[in-house]
Amino acid sequence: MTMELDRLEPANYAVTVGASGLPRELEVAMDRAGEFAKAEKALNTRRAYRSDFATFQTWCAARGVSALPATAEIVGAFIGAEADRGVKASTIGRRLAAIGYAHRLAKLPSPTEVEAVRAVMRGIRRTIGTAKAPKAPATNDRLLAMIASQNLESRRTNQEVESPARDGANDACVAMLRDKALLLLGFAGAFHRSELVALEVTDMKETAEGFFITIRGGKTDQERAGATVAVVRGSVACPVEALKTWLNAADITEGAIFRRVNKAGRVLPDRLTAQSVALIVKAHAKRAGLDPRSFAGHSLRSGFLTSAARRGASVFKMMDVSRHRRIDTLRIYVRDAELFHDHAGAGLL
Repeated sequence: MTMELDRLEPANYAVTVGASGLPRELEVAMDRAGEFAKAEKALNTRRAYRSDFATFQTWCAARGVSALPATAEIVGAFIGAEADRGVKASTIGRRLAAIGYAHRLAKLPSPTEVEAVRAVMRGIRRTIGTAKAPKAPATNDRLLAMIASQNLESRRTNQEVESPARDGANDACVAMLRDKALLLLGFAGAFHRSELVALEVTDMKETAEGFFITIRGGKTDQERAGATVAVVRGSVACPVEALKTWLNAADITEGAIFRRVNKAGRVLPDRLTAQSVALIVKAHAKRAGLDPRSFAGHSLRSGFLTSAARRGASVFKMMDVSRHRRIDTLRIYVRDAELFHDHAGAGLL
């Protein structure tokens, strides 16, 4: 038996077990409980699980075996085949989690818990390794190079692009104003890309020193307790002024801050996706003469932390911006920034 992971979502609980004789009030309560259960996993996680389980279903269907329920032998063979075709260990681990999640939602024993499957996964990690290829941080010098190259491009396209007047700006340059604001704000607030695209106008409060920005439901705030980040003004490239210029040029007074711009330069109502942030960072890295393959959306966040560590910023002050909850998670940025500082081998050779 195969089944789409969507159909196993807890949100469908009332449909699955509901009887025609149930009181309407109880059915509504059960539906609502299902919605809360569904929110246990982040939206991106649910999407990834759906894709991973679909991959497993396709693999099983091609071999005439069941994906749900699946046996430990089938799951072990599947993850072994994924490793052989070059899939990363981290991706295989996530697919294993998706298979287990699907079985638990269907109230079936999970084959992923069997020791034989765990042994295969451990062997995969030992054989192909688990180290991620780190993306380069968009440090302050690299970020300024991206902005400088963008400014040159803007002047070539339209000499009046810096004018805040909508009528005086070439629409082809509106996207550049958005990108400049996104790059500078993403760096200055050490934002995750998902946090950037979720920002709305009401999340900002301007002060003499900069912006107070409220983040709701970010990667480090899964329970939506909310967090406030202070973004300071810049003397060379100011994120506050860049953001205000973009909002003025795009005539955005409410709703999503970072939105799509079509080829004609028209600002659309729908917000950017997290993937859009990565593509924007890559595009501007390439324009600045950097290797775009080395950069991603996370480069803005890691760039701020690396730059702050190099300047000797307090770890606790860095945590105020990055919202890290554990110092050991942040220490890698400090360590990388200080690897050659007072090196034990300096002067030995």
